[in-house]
Amino acid sequence: MTRDSPAIPFAQADAVLFDLDGVLTPTAEVHMVAWAAVFSKELAAHGDPRPYSDDDYFAYVDGKPRYDGVDALLRSRGIELPWGEPDDAPEADTVCGVGNRKNAVFASILEHDGVAPYPGSLKLVEHLVARGVPTAVVSSSKNARPVLAASGLAGRFDTVVDGVTAVEEGIPGKPAPDMFLVAAARLGVAPERAVVVEDAISGVEAASAGGFGLVVAVDRGVGAPALISAGADVVVLDLAELIDHSEAGA
Repeated sequence: MTRDSPAIPFAQADAVLFDLDGVLTPTAEVHMVAWAAVFSKELAAHGDPRPYSDDDYFAYVDGKPRYDGVDALLRSRGIELPWGEPDDAPEADTVCGVGNRKNAVFASILEHDGVAPYPGSLKLVEHLVARGVPTAVVSSSKNARPVLAASGLAGRFDTVVDGVTAVEEGIPGKPAPDMFLVAAARLGVAPERAVVVEDAISGVEAASAGGFGLVVAVDRGVGAPALISAGADVVVLDLAELIDHSEAGA
């Protein structure tokens, strides 16, 4: 459900909170490749003849904590696996095992190919840092810090709230708003004075539920109508577009 108008314009935000994969770095594409490799084999092993698709990723996996995404996708196909434990071997036929299998594939691709930030996203981050605007990374991924390091973005943000933080501190993952709320509290900023930048439906829903002053969605394939329906106030194709809004005072 969308608002009639956002609470604040981008230029007046006291802080900006970024998702990572698909927002700052194209690692969402790496995640998609890894998920496709794992789910295609998993569905076939359970006798499901329907192919896994990008639509499945966006509907059930994108933006969620890893094991929640596994469970949601499999249940959508009528497959119920025991949850298992986070230290399950990648070969284990459990929700955690499937998630760990995907993570091993993801880590292998990241190590082999590396990752660079989106140029427009890097420009926006540098612009905000130059203006002294506090920033945070809020990611469901437990790989967030390695990705930040691999992309050269480590150290550019005032705080990072990721999947590891969520487990250690018992913070509910997206689409619950708690991870964003924790990041805003760490920055000492009220949610209604902060901007959230997301690319996933679950992340947009989380930001909207958290009462943030402006929810910006970058469309990396979900589609503007779906992002707006989820609660985005603004949809852009490249985060560099927001620099113009900032400089114009909009």
